[in-house]
Amino acid sequence: MPTDSPAPADTPRTPPAPAAQSQAPPPERAALPDPGSGPTLRGPVAPKSEPAAPRGYRAVFAVAEFRAVFAAHLLSLLGVVVSELALTVLVYDLTGSPLLSALTFALGLLPYIVGGTLFAGVADRYPARRVLVVCDLLCAACVAVMLVPATPVAGLLALRCLVAAIAPVFTGTRMAALTDILGEGDLYVLGRSLLRIVSQSAMLIGFGTGGVLLTVLSPRGAITVTVVTFLCSAVLLRFGTRDRPARATGDGGGGALLKESLSGARLVLGDRRIRALMLLFWLPAMFVVAPEALAAPYADTIGAPPAALGLLLCAMAVGHIGAELFVGSALSPRNRSRIVLPVAAVGLLPLLVYAARPGLPLALAALALAGAGAAYVIGLDQWFVDAVPQELRGRAMTLLTAGLMTVQGLGMALAGLAAEFFPVHQVVAGSGIIGTVCALLLVAEVRRTAPGQMSDTEGRDGADRHVTSR
Repeated sequence: MPTDSPAPADTPRTPPAPAAQSQAPPPERAALPDPGSGPTLRGPVAPKSEPAAPRGYRAVFAVAEFRAVFAAHLLSLLGVVVSELALTVLVYDLTGSPLLSALTFALGLLPYIVGGTLFAGVADRYPARRVLVVCDLLCAACVAVMLVPATPVAGLLALRCLVAAIAPVFTGTRMAALTDILGEGDLYVLGRSLLRIVSQSAMLIGFGTGGVLLTVLSPRGAITVTVVTFLCSAVLLRFGTRDRPARATGDGGGGALLKESLSGARLVLGDRRIRALMLLFWLPAMFVVAPEALAAPYADTIGAPPAALGLLLCAMAVGHIGAELFVGSALSPRNRSRIVLPVAAVGLLPLLVYAARPGLPLALAALALAGAGAAYVIGLDQWFVDAVPQELRGRAMTLLTAGLMTVQGLGMALAGLAAEFFPVHQVVAGSGIIGTVCALLLVAEVRRTAPGQMSDTEGRDGADRHVTSR
């Protein structure tokens, strides 16, 4: 069966034949045909030089399966963003309640932890392609029911929760499947980077597209777009990726699946190294969302025009996309690893500029720098996939995704709560300070758990002594 990754560097070569048995003529003589059998060669033919293999992001796109995954991700993500905006408008039209309209957005984050914890075992128990296609079809069915005029508001919100609970299983399975498609080295890291870039870009493009669609279509008409994108994603994944066996086997039954999911979470969080790396994904992301959550009140505080709100919401994504493209294309894998801990340690420091209640230009610059600080995640991706055993990879990736979305929602909620008691600029600056302290503690823990710094027994026992509830 052909593979997508080259043979290992230490693959043994065919040994040369013993000298006593080497009776073949020299290459020049061997290349000549027998007299009379055809035209005589005038000399040895120089081998043609092969074109250089693509490198960087081009090498990732050279893999046909990844192109299908990339296109499916782009389509489904744009559909989700459009549906979020349209569904919010639809709920507000039906109820006139700002609270229920805002709750529609919140319900896109909160169920992540439920789906990521209780259903994570699906990612390892069943073949990845089957899981991805079924998840897309289930989401398409849920969104299709939203289109029915008789669906009550409670039903709309319940369907929104169900789609959000399916999302971490889909994302975790896809992340684990990338290691099969691209290998576990640099191609995987760059592939994950591309999907993150698409996610950041889709938020900017998707909300703009959704706004345009709502000017010509009803909210339910705009939601129809999401059904189409989910179905197109399912078709791309079904016919554009290879069917591979499941990573783990298990007996059937929902009880066994729930047990596998919970035991996988316990094993992942019980490993001191994996837990430290996972928290390094989560905690900086939890604090960096504060300025986005408080963008509207901050724009009002500094007297910025209404258009400034859009700039404040886009600046961090622009910084993230630019930095990730630079790190992914300009730095070698070794250098990407070198910058992980230093950048993670200082990535939230630009938020301290808010302590001086800066005007719009300086605030945008600080947000762009804070977004650029997320570039450390490229190298962290490689560390994480190296640390997680293959049989746990699907569950670990699902839990990672679920936790990341949950802590960002929690971070937004806490920032909003703090802003009820303190000025907005102090809350953002405080998030930068607290987040930096947490990041420094995590950097120290990641250093202590680096390969070669502790024995396997210490890693397991240490995990039992320092189990976190996250």
